[in-house]
Amino acid sequence: MEKKYELTQETINFKSRVLHRIRALKDFANVKAGDLGGWIESERNLSDYGESWVADEAKVHGDAEISGDAKICGDAKVCGNAAVYGGAMVCGNARIFDYANIGDNARIFGNAEIYDNARVYDYVEIYGNARVSGSACVSNNAQVYGDARIYGDAEIFGDAKIYGDAKVYGSAAVYDNAIVHGDVRIYGDAEISGDAKICGHTKVSDDAGIHGEVDITEDTPVRGEIY
Repeated sequence: MEKKYELTQETINFKSRVLHRIRALKDFANVKAGDLGGWIESERNLSDYGESWVADEAKVHGDAEISGDAKICGDAKVCGNAAVYGGAMVCGNARIFDYANIGDNARIFGNAEIYDNARVYDYVEIYGNARVSGSACVSNNAQVYGDARIYGDAEIFGDAKIYGDAKVYGSAAVYDNAIVHGDVRIYGDAEISGDAKICGHTKVSDDAGIHGEVDITEDTPVRGEIY
């Protein structure tokens, strides 16, 4: 196999680790032979297969692995045992760490953080100051942004949008075209789906379900089914 990059002698000390700037050895994707890339700790951090690349001032270290056609750029950081693969892109000041998995065509940018055992894939966008952690899963065309927090075993999928200061956790699920924003808390085994819109200081918990074209803006706890 022809190597696509090498470690240069240009190094930095980062979090008690020595990182090397990389240099491309051949043309691939938008990278030309001789181009300098970002920083990695060792060759285990960036696969020689596919068109994956670490660019700009991005840093990858520990046992993290970038593979497939994934791209890490800007000042993004990937570490721990995290994996970024497929056509995923992590840029800006985003951080991916612990055992997080980012795949397919997911886009993580801004100051977003994905960590613990969280999984993000398909065409998801996570940005702003959003956090996804625990064993949470975000997939399909979902968007999570602002100061939103997704954690526990929560699932966000479909075309759902979570933003503002919203928190979705426990085993809650938000999907279809549902929109959750503001200071909303969705937890327990609650489900939000259809074209539902939840905002304000609403709390949806236990086995509650909000489905269809429901618009809730009151600061009222919801524990039953609403269609």
